[in-house]
Amino acid sequence: MSKLYIVPTPIGNLEDMTFRAIRILKEVDLILAEDTRTSGKLLKHFEIGTHMYSHHMHNEHKTIENLISRLKAGENIALISDAGTPAISDPGFLLTRACVENGIDVECLPGATAFVPALVNSGLPNDKFVFEGFLPDKKGRQTRYLALAEETRTMILYVSPHKLVKTLAEFITYFGKDRQISVSRELSKLHEENVRGTVKEVVAHFDKIAPRGEIVVVVSGKTITKEPKKSKFSEEE
Repeated sequence: MSKLYIVPTPIGNLEDMTFRAIRILKEVDLILAEDTRTSGKLLKHFEIGTHMYSHHMHNEHKTIENLISRLKAGENIALISDAGTPAISDPGFLLTRACVENGIDVECLPGATAFVPALVNSGLPNDKFVFEGFLPDKKGRQTRYLALAEETRTMILYVSPHKLVKTLAEFITYFGKDRQISVSRELSKLHEENVRGTVKEVVAHFDKIAPRGEIVVVVSGKTITKEPKKSKFSEEE
């Protein structure tokens, strides 16, 4: 039976590629890549010669029907993104949904993703959390912030480096300058950096040092202040 494999690729350090991921990419009939130039370097490094086909946010709506037909015809296909796990802020959801709707097996391999190490090494509560990905650029951004300002769980966001300082300034507006955050940059790479502290402290850091590379921001949830219970005696009074 044919199958769609969702295959995570390293977010930086090539040693994070799994043996199973390499085997699957060698065995499938076709690899769908977000950017064939970027993925071509990865495949060459691991001596994977499987044919690639471009599958990204600008063409995925047009290619799904053909890909479903190929899967129904018996081909096995692997989906990869430029880095990390496909469908996490990358193309993949639409094809996965189409496979499920057509009774085609989907198997997602465990592997690299940026938000998990960022959450774990933040030092913030991780028993309950919400993944927000990228916030809307304009329309809906303020509405999203107003909702997140009331969120009590730890929040995870992806932020472009050129938007980080502006985004941190928005945090002060909606979360307050004393909210605890952690900014993880270039995870798994040579220049990995984790900056932790209040929003005010982290802003001061990146005002001096321009942020570069892939960035994940972890924000502590809103603290719920419990009202003191009234004593039995005060109620009787």
